Amino acid sequence: MKVEIWSDYVCPFCYIGRRKFELALEKFAHKHKIETVYRSFELDPGADSNSNMSTLSMLAAKYGMSIEQAKASTNSVTEQAAAVGITFNIDGTVVTNTFDAHRTVHFASEQGKEKELSERLFKAYFTDGENVGNRARLAELAGEAGLDAAAVAAMLETNKYGDTVRNEEEEGSRLGIRGVPFYIIDRKYAISGAQSPEVFLDTLNKAWEEKYPNFIQVNEGSNDELCTDGICSPNAPKSE
Repeated sequence: MKVEIWSDYVCPFCYIGRRKFELALEKFAHKHKIETVYRSFELDPGADSNSNMSTLSMLAAKYGMSIEQAKASTNSVTEQAAAVGITFNIDGTVVTNTFDAHRTVHFASEQGKEKELSERLFKAYFTDGENVGNRARLAELAGEAGLDAAAVAAMLETNKYGDTVRNEEEEGSRLGIRGVPFYIIDRKYAISGAQSPEVFLDTLNKAWEEKYPNFIQVNEGSNDELCTDGICSPNAPKSE
């Protein structure tokens, strides 16, 4: 069963939602049968990757408030992050462009390191105050996630995976995705926002039950003996 997650690495609720989804997955009986795919979404495609403007300064300018008021407005988000074991340092975050970050995650996906790198990017941005739009730092972060940093640096000097990022963003738009995080399970169920682990778990269970419904099996020896416990003989394969 496939779960596609549209998110951005400067989106606080994407990081919080990721952790809540992981908590739900730990309780899901068929977690090893889940394929998780991270899709690209940019909150601000026009952002400057080297602006060095703090997030608080951006919020203050955008909403006509003081830096202190901007910081106070983020307290609730910081508390929500702490509730799921994440340390947010909003004061240290900067406005940046995430196009190259998404390209790098696609590179990581081909190496089987998509999950590790995406987690490292979230932590780098929200906890460590790193600029995940800086190419040199992106290559280093990729190296910390188990990738070849030199190969990533070389890739970032090309246009590789750029079309992949744009195609996923366009696909998200066609699907009606206007904000993130956004989760689509088997292209049938959608969850918007950093919902509770219970919401994620209930939806996973419902999607699984529809994909693999319980069925009645007939014993080989008799057409009249019906099985309802998922197995009819010691040699029969167990249903999931």
